[in-house]
Amino acid sequence: MSIPAERDAQEAAIPPPVAVDGPDHAAAAVPAAAAILSVNNIEVVYDHVILVLKGVSLQVKQGDIVALLGANGAGKSTTLKAISNLLSAERGEVTKGSIIFDGEEVHARTANELVRRGCIQVMEGRHCFAHLTVEDNLLTGAFTRRDGHAEVRHALDLVYSYFPRLKERRGSIAGYISGGEQQMCAIGRALMSRPKMILLDEPSMGLAPQLVEEIFKIVGDLNSKEGVSFLLAEQNTRMALKYARYGYVLENGRVVLDGEARALGENQDVKEFYLGMAEGKRKSFREGKHYRRRKRWLA
Repeated sequence: MSIPAERDAQEAAIPPPVAVDGPDHAAAAVPAAAAILSVNNIEVVYDHVILVLKGVSLQVKQGDIVALLGANGAGKSTTLKAISNLLSAERGEVTKGSIIFDGEEVHARTANELVRRGCIQVMEGRHCFAHLTVEDNLLTGAFTRRDGHAEVRHALDLVYSYFPRLKERRGSIAGYISGGEQQMCAIGRALMSRPKMILLDEPSMGLAPQLVEEIFKIVGDLNSKEGVSFLLAEQNTRMALKYARYGYVLENGRVVLDGEARALGENQDVKEFYLGMAEGKRKSFREGKHYRRRKRWLA
């Protein structure tokens, strides 16, 4: 057989491409991002008696910002501590369900092992080391790293590029800087551990609105430029939904509502009970109707 004839026979044996039209083809061509964190039906008990979380399930996809919303006492901080394995310090434990981070079940691991795997929590109230300088606080975040001084210094420069105010105050004692600067220090300290995911607990607490906006913008930049995923527990629903892609609403230890951030922002119950709005306008809390209408998820 001649070479051209052989080539024609091979081409005839190749099946023709199948034409697929419509958006389904695009969805098939681009696989959905895998979940870096899956919390599956967990229950948390304190002191072997007090049931705080009751079947909480949520997911965070790789590279996403997910908001965990709810009033004070809804169970947001407990959820984050269950993920980061800090419950034992408060005599709490996960008694049911599973927590999977980066493909491995982790709720039985220690907190420092989880930090080495790339998941770290920024605690509510910042918890900086008040007697250390800002730079020493940041360096404590690299305690679990074993990749050498040069890499740690590079990470420190990266933190200063996102938080230039910390570079100006790096020699100051952390206990004497402002609350906003302490929050920046706490996030920067977490960034020093090279995280894949940060659990951020109430970053806006006690801060001026201008600083809250600045910190959330930096969180958005870390997500988009560095690829860090965030699970964000926040009472400032408006600000959280502005930067998150997905959200969960917690109430009395249960997930009562979840959805895309934009859809949650337009939900009538979320508007009325978490944004202080009703029928498209800001609601006065002197009106008795606010207390008479039941939330739809309780019906």
